Amino acid sequence: MTNDDAYDADAPRSLPHAVRCCASVVSLRPVPAGSQRRRLWQLDGHAHCPIVGVCLPVAALRRLAEKLMAGLTPANDYELHCYTTQNCKSRTPLADAVQRDLDRRYASFLRRAAPCKTADDLMEWWLANSSGDELPGALWAVATHARCSPNLERSVLAEVHMMQHQVGHAERADQARISALQTQCAHVGEALREAQARLAAQAECHRTERESLQAQATSLRLLLVSRDASLSQLNEKALQMRRTDSDLSNRLALQRRLADQDERVLALQRALTQAKEASRRWRAQDELPPATPAITAGADEAVDCDGPLPAQAVLCVGGRSAVVPIYRQLVERRGARFSHHDGGEKDNVQRLEATLSAADLVICQTGCISHDAYWRVKDHCKRTGKRCLFVDNPSAASLRRALDRVASMAGESS
Repeated sequence: MTNDDAYDADAPRSLPHAVRCCASVVSLRPVPAGSQRRRLWQLDGHAHCPIVGVCLPVAALRRLAEKLMAGLTPANDYELHCYTTQNCKSRTPLADAVQRDLDRRYASFLRRAAPCKTADDLMEWWLANSSGDELPGALWAVATHARCSPNLERSVLAEVHMMQHQVGHAERADQARISALQTQCAHVGEALREAQARLAAQAECHRTERESLQAQATSLRLLLVSRDASLSQLNEKALQMRRTDSDLSNRLALQRRLADQDERVLALQRALTQAKEASRRWRAQDELPPATPAITAGADEAVDCDGPLPAQAVLCVGGRSAVVPIYRQLVERRGARFSHHDGGEKDNVQRLEATLSAADLVICQTGCISHDAYWRVKDHCKRTGKRCLFVDNPSAASLRRALDRVASMAGESS
């Protein structure tokens, strides 16, 4: 059996014919027996494309090419990739530069994969370290490892090949999502600008309101300071008054006691006046001339006649305001004119003299009249000789009896 037939026997029967043919070509390369790592140009031709495309970023590849090609670098990334892959099949300056850059870039992966002594150990290391962002470093460490067998290399490159397809599909999906996100971001940006405009307007409104409130607070603080100053001045004046007049409290107490004494004196004077009025009421009958006797209503005898009065104008001084209309009816029913003066409660006492002058008969309510009015009425009637009725009880019955007595006395004299 030839080497090709041996490799074909090891290849999986489920692989396509083209893949198995490619595997036959790979099997022509013997597995190195030493521990020296393989170089990039020592790898099979089909390994350069995935290694250059996966392990070396395009930007780093372009920097290396521009440094070596002096302005002759292909402008297209695909052409640059193809050019580099072709140059890596043999030892060229560009292949040496790529080899050094990859060794420097993935030195940590090379150190971690170095302890692997067999292809199985290397396969386990690949499975443990080929996920995510560690794929480029793991690919470079496994492809250039001295114990990398053709089967392992084929498995690794097949996995990377399918992974590239998946990455491309994922990248296209990511591009679609990115496009949708960009559109959404544009809408969100517009909404954000509108929200910022509203916030700016609200901030301006709040600033204006805050300035107004600050102005009001300043005004209130000024008023408070002014009030405190006035209060301090008043307290200082009060303190000075207390210092200058140490017995101010005693004087105030004496003033209160004096006001109380004045009230008591006035009360006693009123009581004394009422007592004097009661004692002098009876003596007034003896002091008046016989033609004008003073008649006291409420005597034991009562005259029930309802004759006319010997007077045209009757003045009632004092009395309760509720009984005054009844007084008016009693007087006017006997053919006389009626007038009233409250004796100084509301009406002016100074006007009493003129009212007395216009009356022919005076009715004095001694229990509902002031002291001053009482003496004015008595003095006027004594000087002018007018008839005066002194009524103790301010009732309609008392007044009727007094008027009946006056009418009867007028009838007897006639």
